[in-house]
Amino acid sequence: MFTGIIESVGKIKTINAKSGDFEIVIDTADLDLSDVKLGDSIAVSGVCLTVTQIQPQAFCADVSAETIKRTKLSQLNVGSDVNLEKACTPNTRLGGHIVSGHVDGVGHVVNVYANANATDYWIEAPDSLAHYIAEKGSITVDGISLTVNEVQGAQFRLTIIPHTTEKTAIHDWQSGARVNLEVDVIARYLERLMQAHTAPKGGVTLELLKNSGMIK
Repeated sequence: MFTGIIESVGKIKTINAKSGDFEIVIDTADLDLSDVKLGDSIAVSGVCLTVTQIQPQAFCADVSAETIKRTKLSQLNVGSDVNLEKACTPNTRLGGHIVSGHVDGVGHVVNVYANANATDYWIEAPDSLAHYIAEKGSITVDGISLTVNEVQGAQFRLTIIPHTTEKTAIHDWQSGARVNLEVDVIARYLERLMQAHTAPKGGVTLELLKNSGMIK
């Protein structure tokens, strides 16, 4: 599990093709790897990857065919910047929101506008994800926990402050840029609960929510 608070901006050091998938080596810049062990998880621009080898200020990870299909990692090149976050520990501050590192789909930047000292980004999500995105809700974009400020159909607006721009790879978000999206995990489970074939008999009703203490 992650929180969407980026710890460092690394770079793709090498990409090695391996019969349908590939192995990447990531230069971790100033990310502290002293507490990282083989098998640990690190989010790379929002994608949870398993550390298979540790090098001085770098680590290796395998990228499966499923990850290639569902994320933008296959579009990255040697030298591309990536957002890095180590997995949570029990004493981690939850500064963002609950992030699984399982990318739901790839969106793209539609427009970029100045907004006082901040910058507004309009991003279009795949139609299949649009109904999960709510105004003032949370969304993970390239591994960054962000607040949705406005929604119009499948498009949503983010307002990024200078600090976030400086500490992440957001400088790569130009019009047309592809971005990894992970919707709020709570929204996904609520949808599953509301589906008739998995919900209690009669579905989820106001009476059921009241009896469960969810509402007064």
